[in-house]
Amino acid sequence: MASFLEKILRTGDKRVLRQLEAYTKAVNSLEDSFASMTDEELRAETDKFRERVKDGESLDIMLPEAFAVVREASKRTLGKRHYDVQLMGGAALHLGNIAEMKTGEGKTLVATMPSYLRALTGKGVHVVTVNDYLAKYQSDLMARVYNFLGMTVGCVLVGQEPAERREQYNADITYGTNNEFGF
Repeated sequence: MASFLEKILRTGDKRVLRQLEAYTKAVNSLEDSFASMTDEELRAETDKFRERVKDGESLDIMLPEAFAVVREASKRTLGKRHYDVQLMGGAALHLGNIAEMKTGEGKTLVATMPSYLRALTGKGVHVVTVNDYLAKYQSDLMARVYNFLGMTVGCVLVGQEPAERREQYNADITYGTNNEFGF
């Protein structure tokens, strides 16, 4: 994880780093309040977020709460709690930055937070991975988090019929490879 922070620090963009740290502190400050919710109350947050988006609220403002909800859902469904540097990576992705991470640093888990946040708009999110095996594996694994929160998950794979592909694309969050999304 240090490589991600080192790259930001090397670029000299301390403003971005401060913003990512501020988001992380905000998410952490909400952890106990979401941990005390029942599963049903936590799931209901998705509906509340969607209403707030419809009312014109910025995703940037909702980020700490949405990330905290995903973190809690991940703890309950996968037994995995996002580390602070993963929160920062998720915020960096949401803000349109590239977050480079090494094998084993939790890219799949990081992607759950900005994917969930962006999917609240109802426009659908594509998560691009390197091969069909990973697309299927990651979509199946992370679907446990997303489904818990009331989101649908799809996966576009080589060889799917057009009708099946359309169904997968209609999900809130769709996994696939660049070749399948691009062509």
